[in-house]
Amino acid sequence: MPIAEATVLVIYGGCLAFIFCYSMAQLHLTVLYWLRHGKREKPYINPQKSWPLVTVQLPIYNERYVVERLLEAVAAFDYPPDRLQLQVLDDSTDDTTAIIEAKLKAYPHLNVQHLRRPTRSGYKAGALQHALPLATGEFICIFDADFVPAPDFLKRTVVAFTEANTGVVQTRWGHLNRDYSLLTRLQAFGLNAHFTVEQTGRSRGGHFINFNGTAGIWRKACIEDAGGWQADTLTEDLDLSYRAQLRGWQFIYMEEVEALAELPADMAALKSQQFRWTKGAAETARKHLWPVLRSNAPFLTKLHAFFHLLNSAIFVCVLLTAVLSVPVLYIKHTSPTLSPLFQFGYALLLSLGALVAFYWSAQHARSESAWRTTLRFVPEFFLFLSISMGLSLHNSIAVLEGFMGRKTPFIRTPKYNLVARSDTWRKRGYRLKSISFVTVLEGLLALYFIYAIVLGLRWELYGQLPLHLLLAFGFGAVFFYSLFHSRRG
Repeated sequence: MPIAEATVLVIYGGCLAFIFCYSMAQLHLTVLYWLRHGKREKPYINPQKSWPLVTVQLPIYNERYVVERLLEAVAAFDYPPDRLQLQVLDDSTDDTTAIIEAKLKAYPHLNVQHLRRPTRSGYKAGALQHALPLATGEFICIFDADFVPAPDFLKRTVVAFTEANTGVVQTRWGHLNRDYSLLTRLQAFGLNAHFTVEQTGRSRGGHFINFNGTAGIWRKACIEDAGGWQADTLTEDLDLSYRAQLRGWQFIYMEEVEALAELPADMAALKSQQFRWTKGAAETARKHLWPVLRSNAPFLTKLHAFFHLLNSAIFVCVLLTAVLSVPVLYIKHTSPTLSPLFQFGYALLLSLGALVAFYWSAQHARSESAWRTTLRFVPEFFLFLSISMGLSLHNSIAVLEGFMGRKTPFIRTPKYNLVARSDTWRKRGYRLKSISFVTVLEGLLALYFIYAIVLGLRWELYGQLPLHLLLAFGFGAVFFYSLFHSRRG
């Protein structure tokens, strides 16, 4: 076999192996989720005569469209005002600061600190760390600007700190604008699987989970013991989560408590958020993977932490598998004697089955009927899979930058107070650039996989046809959305 062909097959096989192992880990989390399913949640009752002191931190940077909504929600907390401190961590450089000052005048009965820093050093992590010494609460609750927590959020979550070593209580994200567009529906589809199956499964198995950056509460002593907020990764939440759990702190996940938030509605904002999450995860893996593997944690916990920290690497494997699938198609056509070797490719079908179980379980959690779940699930699953593949080039660049240690600024995801379908982000401020050289490459990849479809039909090799159809549609859709959403009118 020529060296070039052998190299292609080795890399292709290695990527398939990683995807297969990752999907099996997701399947195990699905099993853990179903083992928990049906059990009644332990009712949390406040054992204390008085509520503990809580500080609510609101990191804000140029959020003129949503900051008033957030302040109204937090001011409506059903929590004793004398036990509550609000910290508005305002790094804004526009009229958001004036909006905050005007809005806070409506709540003179609340204990509020409006904190401004001379520079935005460390971005969100820097703001949280700057405010920590000024926080008077035993517990620190954090909300991003686009969240709208329910009035009983604090009372339902604070009482979950029943053990002295409980460091974090994380809740489930809900969606204010799930039905706004196809993009928001597919984002909700993916996030629901993370919160319902991944977080519940890891929590059920006693494995490491992560604070999601917002809609959760920390014990202040836990933050301090773990070394505080650090700005050397783009996912300061995942970073601090692993440092805390490696020091023995326990995390609780409360799926039954929902905190509503706004999903990005345009492709540029979605790509920006995906870039930050995937690059930050790679940076955190680089920082914590070895300490986790060397820790005294049980084998299964290390295994799930391995795939948890490397979950963004799945985009690199998907991209390599996709690009190399066309040379593999050529090898199949020219070297039929190697056909037994390609039987290993059917591992992708097992991976697909595991992912079906994983995402269907999350979808079913929000529905009373398995039949109705399946009807809605089938189109959304394949659209989600296809668009995720279409984002693999963009996300792979982020992952590789993270692993190589290349630092970039924290670009926050703009939110526009979009709830009804008639709401629009066009002609509003904060919009991000949606067209770049990567967009051009995404368009070329769509054409590349259309060519692969034609080759497969001409050579009567149909095994990879479904994959190439998904890839052509996914890259084409991402390319189209990037162009369409760049228009301002």
